Amino acid sequence: MKPERLYNVLIAPVVSEKSTMIADKHNQVAFKVVQDATRQEVKAAVELLFKVQVDSVQILNRRGKEKKFGRTPGRRGHLRKAYVCLKPGQEINFAEEVK
Repeated sequence: MKPERLYNVLIAPVVSEKSTMIADKHNQVAFKVVQDATRQEVKAAVELLFKVQVDSVQILNRRGKEKKFGRTPGRRGHLRKAYVCLKPGQEINFAEEVK
């Protein structure tokens, strides 16, 4: 896997009540990822960017909702999320300051 590809696999961390709960309870972190990302690419990207050891990765595809924009029917974009399970003793802290 090329490092250029790995830097573009992760879009953003998912920050919600559910993601906070699974981080505390199961030592997992949720990320939004590109539509064609594989489990191996997500694992390699997290290990490269955050210098942690990954135990497993689960991928979730969520279809966009159909909505109306005024009279015009439309659809929100599809979303692909990855739940990354970290090995014991590992953690990712998004709140720490980057220097």
